[in-house]
Amino acid sequence: MTRAPMVRRVFGDSPFAGVGAPALAVADARSRTVAVGGYLGYVQWGGSGTADSRWTGHRIGVYEQDGLRCRHLVRSEYPVRSFAFHPVLPLLAVGTGQYDGGCFFEGELLLIRLDSGDVVSALRHPREVLEVEWRSETELRLVLAPCDDWENPQAYEQGHVVVVTRPDWGAVGRKSIGAEEVAAPVEPVVRSNRGAETRRFLADLAASAGRQWSVRRRVWAVEGTEDGRVVAALDGVLAEAWLPSGELHWRVEDEEGGRQLVPAPDGTSVWVNAERRGGRRGVNGEPASRLARIAVDTGQVLETLSPDVFTVVVAVGRKMVLRPLDDWYGRRTSPERLLMFDLDGPESGRGNGPVDGPEVGRFDVFNHAFPVRRASRPYLLVGTDPGESHKDKWVTVLEADGTLRRLFPHSWVPEEHHFGGPAVETGQSLVYAGTVHHPHGLQPGGAYVVRRSLDGSVRWQHRTDHPATALDSDGETVYVAYNSGALTALDAGDGSVRWHTELTVDGAPATALSLAVAPQGHLLIGTVDGRILECSPQP
Repeated sequence: MTRAPMVRRVFGDSPFAGVGAPALAVADARSRTVAVGGYLGYVQWGGSGTADSRWTGHRIGVYEQDGLRCRHLVRSEYPVRSFAFHPVLPLLAVGTGQYDGGCFFEGELLLIRLDSGDVVSALRHPREVLEVEWRSETELRLVLAPCDDWENPQAYEQGHVVVVTRPDWGAVGRKSIGAEEVAAPVEPVVRSNRGAETRRFLADLAASAGRQWSVRRRVWAVEGTEDGRVVAALDGVLAEAWLPSGELHWRVEDEEGGRQLVPAPDGTSVWVNAERRGGRRGVNGEPASRLARIAVDTGQVLETLSPDVFTVVVAVGRKMVLRPLDDWYGRRTSPERLLMFDLDGPESGRGNGPVDGPEVGRFDVFNHAFPVRRASRPYLLVGTDPGESHKDKWVTVLEADGTLRRLFPHSWVPEEHHFGGPAVETGQSLVYAGTVHHPHGLQPGGAYVVRRSLDGSVRWQHRTDHPATALDSDGETVYVAYNSGALTALDAGDGSVRWHTELTVDGAPATALSLAVAPQGHLLIGTVDGRILECSPQP
């Protein structure tokens, strides 16, 4: 098996990057460490939602105060509410939780070993833990939210205060604290938001180490250029470019940030599609979608396209092909036709709006996401029933004359309903990822990568437990990133695993959200925590 590539450069790095947007930080003078809780965000946007299955973006990082090296990075099912370092043991108590949106306040009491990174979830039943405090070596004070808000409008202002005793907290096992130990009368509790305080604290901590700190999140798209530059789209940034030297060359700020990045046919510019929340118009009244062509060498915005509905980019050639999406609230947009801008026409012609293409039916973020890299023509997922476009989806191609032609059913297993995902065209075939619908959510083995010839025949398939966030191919190898943090290389010919690794940066786990094979042959990876990784080619 070929060895996995190594991360050789990191663009956009900063201290505490792995936790995302911080909500809480506590320093411990005895261990000379600082615990930080934060949130990376969802891994879905209006044009793609499949990769969000089985994802949690909450993180707990333990950093050394001297040098700010990440010692441990832990995934959490819930947001962090409180930290407490044990007075003697190398142990961190973490209270987590949130309201589930329906009735219950759920969460965990996590015990993290500072020496090994091992994590124990100590409560037998899910409870939101608002506060943790060590009263002594053996006593831990907890403030828990009520179990639910059923017929209790004051639940958000109340809590149960208990003290749990153990002779050795380092030996506490999983789910060993039962309901009887956390039963107590309700009393008033004030919930605090320490986000602004935490940001100031981390900025000061970074400055004392001679470094700068800022929050970067979710690199949605990344591309390499022939001259070695790296272009990316991420939260709060429409696009940015990094020089081969590793220096930031330019950046175009944006209220929400770019989601798609598609190289223009001229080779000197890129098209970027930005997301706009809040219905068909943005908060400042701008059109629901902003598409901009940006010069790679200068960062100048050369032109913009503004369809009056939110769209996803299907393809860029002589025509910009866009597919209308539902607005942010799930309402249908109209028309449900492809929109096409003539990029060879005069500027005034583009300002008159797009030309309607063929009908494609409703788009939803789980069923119809099908971004195809290295596509020779526009590919789409289109349902056969206009009234229920999520059913019986076909991989469809937009022909040069503006008509749609069905290639083959998206699901090659008749009894399975498949959701859409990222894809790449290679060798007269399509390699694409997706998940299998199940009424109880994504099941083990319910995610896949498949290679199919353009006549629909299956050349190989690779089943996994987690959905893919991105994939690309150099013709010989298919590189696949998963929301679990895994990165896999499959032989493009037969689908066998060439290598498999858990993505790490400086020893701490990371998760790829975007991926591209650069013209020079190395891998470019955009992470959920806002960094861009340049990985050496496989040996």
